[in-house]
Amino acid sequence: MYKNLFDEVLSDSEEINNDVSSIIFHSIIVSNLAYKVGNELGFDERKCYELACAGIVHDIGKIHLNNSLRIVKMIDSSNFNAEKIHYVRNHSIDSYNALKEWDYPEYILDAVLYHHENYDGTGYPDGLKGTDIPEGARVLRVCDVFAALVDRRVYRSALDINAAVETMIDEVKNYDMKIFLVFQRIIHEEDMEELFSWIVDHNNEEERIAEEKKQENRKKRKKRSRRK
Repeated sequence: MYKNLFDEVLSDSEEINNDVSSIIFHSIIVSNLAYKVGNELGFDERKCYELACAGIVHDIGKIHLNNSLRIVKMIDSSNFNAEKIHYVRNHSIDSYNALKEWDYPEYILDAVLYHHENYDGTGYPDGLKGTDIPEGARVLRVCDVFAALVDRRVYRSALDINAAVETMIDEVKNYDMKIFLVFQRIIHEEDMEELFSWIVDHNNEEERIAEEKKQENRKKRKKRSRRK
């Protein structure tokens, strides 16, 4: 078994913050989808397993990213947006470098490094195009986008399955069509219902927590206004 890098990183943290929890949740979704897509594509068990591993650790660099962004924001908030873009575009490289230190297999490393490359050559970090993009990265690209769309974010609500797929179809040039068509088949299979039910439960819980925080903030504002 490969070393679980999340355990290593989080063991040095005083607490698991919301950002890291979100990364882990997202990564679990990607991992499950990637394994299923690989299996449907006829990959052998070893390759499917490595796809699942790549899905779990593909955003490990974002843990470093979140800490870096906090530092940048404290130092120079006027330059935060430019620095944010720089760091975001380098998170796959950070993930790759972290995993390389732990001797992860080349298939996983390539999938992680290039999972933001687009099939039409407009992605990053290297602007690879078509089949020049490693196979595992092409699988992760599709799964990563879908997992992000069905996950509730601070700035937007989660999309349902059909809305997420429609959104992806609008940007279909970004994906390997063979992989995307297989992906569309597998997400409608019965054995995916448990995963999607878990996602819905998670999003509902996140909505509940967000609403509680809003109410707490309203109460705090009222108290401050009364003191004035």
